[in-house]
Amino acid sequence: MKPLPHSDHTDGTRFFNPPYLRRETAGSSRIRPLSILKWQWNRPKSDWPSWIENPHPMGNPHAGVPHGGVQLTFIGHSTFLIRMPRPDGTITTILTDPIFSQRCSPLSFMGPRRVRAPGRQLADLPKVDIVLVSHAHYDHMDLPSLRALARRGDDPLVITPLQNARFLRKTGLRRIMELDWWQAVSSAGVQITCTPAVHGAARTPFDHNKSLWGGFMLRDETGHQLFFAGDTAHGRHWALIRERLGVPDIALLPIGAYAPRALMASVHATPEEAVSGLRELEAGRGIGMHFGTFRLTDEPMDEPVHRLAQALRDRGLPPDTMDVLQHGECRNMTWSPPERA
Repeated sequence: MKPLPHSDHTDGTRFFNPPYLRRETAGSSRIRPLSILKWQWNRPKSDWPSWIENPHPMGNPHAGVPHGGVQLTFIGHSTFLIRMPRPDGTITTILTDPIFSQRCSPLSFMGPRRVRAPGRQLADLPKVDIVLVSHAHYDHMDLPSLRALARRGDDPLVITPLQNARFLRKTGLRRIMELDWWQAVSSAGVQITCTPAVHGAARTPFDHNKSLWGGFMLRDETGHQLFFAGDTAHGRHWALIRERLGVPDIALLPIGAYAPRALMASVHATPEEAVSGLRELEAGRGIGMHFGTFRLTDEPMDEPVHRLAQALRDRGLPPDTMDVLQHGECRNMTWSPPERA
């Protein structure tokens, strides 16, 4: 890899979370191997089911999308199918952090295994125009899924933060564009800006933070915005994103993989922190993600959704301020937030 120009989040070789993005309570994004080994050795017995059947999927991701809104299909973890209508009547289809594999691991026979099928299979999705890959961790950058997408012949534009293209070129996908934080590209009527996240990245023990992580703000031709946070801890980036890019109508925010906090606070947000992030973004609506698919950490499978609902009650917010989609659910959402009593 060629050295990068120095910036506030890279020394030219590795990336880091700049101090101004961090909360006082968050530590380093590098979780020490010894700490990981101690945690893995002493982890509580899992109360996750070995397998759970998804409900019958609601909605049709091939149907038209009403103007004045967006269509979201939750496939699982951080994988969404996003369909944004254009003034000319066409629809731009975007796939986020696609993972359809049985495991999020470099090995097919070990590592975190999914406890439910993808809410929709790749073969059942419409043609994909754009793929967003937020960072290099295996639960977000799944090369077998991307190879399967390449074999479909969709030829999407793949957008990812800096130094991730070297992995993605192995998939057969031809059109790959890297962005630094705050850089933007327009494609198929959507402006996509790479945004900061408080996280880290690695695919081996030897490439810690040699590729960048981030989220994406999507802006359609009418000026409406959808924010996909990627994977992130709580931080000051929420307000910074709002100040620089404006308020999103809808925000997709992570709510799971947060326990134990001594290890995870620096890389993953809790449901309560996701609600705080939603408020700092001033987003019209929030949708939770990054839960209920792979047992990555120690919290019970259903806890993130229950804690999200409780966090809204504790703040006196209506339950539809931020909710989740069922696995496989396809929902048409209006850009304007629902009327409040």
